[in-house]
Amino acid sequence: MKELQLVFVPLPGMGHLRPTVEFAELLVNHHENLSITILVIKAPYDPAGDALTSLSFPKRLHLILLPPPNHPNSDHSLNPASFIDSLVENQKLNVRQAVSALISGPDSPHLTGFVVDMYCSTMIDVANEFGVPTVGFFTASAAFLGYMLHIHTLRDQDNVDTTVLNFKDSGTEFAIPSFKNPVPASVFPGAALDKEWATFFYLHASRLKKMKGIIINTFEELEPHAVRSFCDADFSIYPVGPILSGGENQTVQRGSDIIEWLNGQPPRSVLFLCFGSMGYFDDIDQVTQIAHALERSGVSFVWSLRKPPPKGKVAAPKDYSNLEKVLPEGFLERTAEIGRVIGWAPQAQILAHEAVGGFLSHCGWNSILESIYYGQPMATWPLYSEQQLNAFELARELDLGVEICLDYRMEFGNVSRSGVVSAERIEKAIKQVMERESEVRKKVKEMSEISKRALMEGGSSYSHLGRFVHDMLNWG
Repeated sequence: MKELQLVFVPLPGMGHLRPTVEFAELLVNHHENLSITILVIKAPYDPAGDALTSLSFPKRLHLILLPPPNHPNSDHSLNPASFIDSLVENQKLNVRQAVSALISGPDSPHLTGFVVDMYCSTMIDVANEFGVPTVGFFTASAAFLGYMLHIHTLRDQDNVDTTVLNFKDSGTEFAIPSFKNPVPASVFPGAALDKEWATFFYLHASRLKKMKGIIINTFEELEPHAVRSFCDADFSIYPVGPILSGGENQTVQRGSDIIEWLNGQPPRSVLFLCFGSMGYFDDIDQVTQIAHALERSGVSFVWSLRKPPPKGKVAAPKDYSNLEKVLPEGFLERTAEIGRVIGWAPQAQILAHEAVGGFLSHCGWNSILESIYYGQPMATWPLYSEQQLNAFELARELDLGVEICLDYRMEFGNVSRSGVVSAERIEKAIKQVMERESEVRKKVKEMSEISKRALMEGGSSYSHLGRFVHDMLNWG
C-alpha cells in the first residue's frame, strides 16, 4: 500500500499544540503506512512551538515550524480575536508552500487530508485547493462543540444576539442538545458575549459544520449525552480522548523542587491550585482572599500563582520575582510547614502524585481530562474561553466537581469579571474537595479507571481511533 500523509495545522498555545502532537503520535503508531506533518504556527505570546520542535518524535511524524507571516501584527494592537484570526490567516501562503513541497517528489506519500485546529478552520480553503477533505481537531469538550454549533444556528435562524448588553445577567436559560440541563446565559463563554469575539466564534462554528468530521478530545463514557447528540449530524465525530500531554518528562527537572516536597507529604493530603498557562489574577484583593481561605482551611497546598502580563498585551503570565509583595504579610512564614507558593507548575506530575488529593482549577478542558485521569476531584473556578461552560458541565451535568463559582470572568472585552470571590466561599469548597470519602471523590475515581480503559485495545476511544483511520483510507 502506498504511504499516506496527513497535514495537521494546530493553533499556537500549549493547550492546543500538545494534544495535537499526542494525537498525531497515536495515529502513526496505529497505522504503519501513515505519515503526519504538523505545521507549527509561531506566536509571540507562546514559546511552545520552539520547545516542541526540539523534541524527538516517531519516524513518520514531522514538525515544521512555519516562518513568520509577512504582516505578523507583532505589536498586539489588534483585539485578541482579530489577532488570532490574522495570525492564522496570514499563514495560508506558508501552508500552501509547505504542503506543495511535501507532495512534490515522485515518491512522496499521497496527501489524504488536513486535520486543523478548531480555531484554524480557515485552512479548509487551503485543503480545498489541494482537493482533500478537512477534519477538525477539537481540543474542547463534546458538550462545547454542541453548544458552539447550536448557538450559531440560533443566531442564523432565530436572530439570537448573545452580545446585547446584560445578556449574561438576564437569567435566560437555553435548551442545548449537547447538555442534559438548561444552560444559563451566565455561563456562556466570553467569545459569545463580546461583539468582536462573537464574530470570531460564529465564523469558526460555520466552518466546522462544513468539515468531513471532527476529532474530539473526550471519551464516550465521560460525555455520553453530548456524544449521542451528534447522531444526526452531517459530519462524523471521533471521541478519541483523553489525549494527555506525554512530554512531562521534559519538564520534571524544572519542577523537581516541588515534587521533592510532595514526596514528604501524606497521601491525598495536598490541594493543588493552578489556573492554566494563561490564567492569572490582576486583582490583589482576590489573591488575598485565596490566601486567607488556604490559611483558615489548614489544608496543605501547592499554589501556582502567576504575574499578570502588562495591560493590553496578549502574553502569557510570568512568575513573580517577589511573592511577598502580592501575598498577605507573614503568609509565607505562617504556612511554611503546610504549603508552597510557586510560579510555573509541572501540572501533570503534580496531579499524578500520590500526595495530592484535590485540584482547584480554572476548568480548562485539558486540565479537566488530566484531573479525571489521575483521579483528582476538582473545585471549579473558570476564568476565560469556554471554561464557564466546562465548570457548569463538571459540577451540574457530570457531578465530578465542587462548585466555587461557575460564572467568574477575567476582564474580557465588554464582559467584566463578577467581583471578588470571598475567602469563606473558597474555604468551604476547599474542605469539600479534600473530603476523603465524598461522593464526588468516588465518582472521579471510577471515571479515572474508565478513562484508562477507553484508551486500551477494545476501549471506546481506541475503537473511534480505528474508525477514523478506516474512514480516512476511504477518502480516496
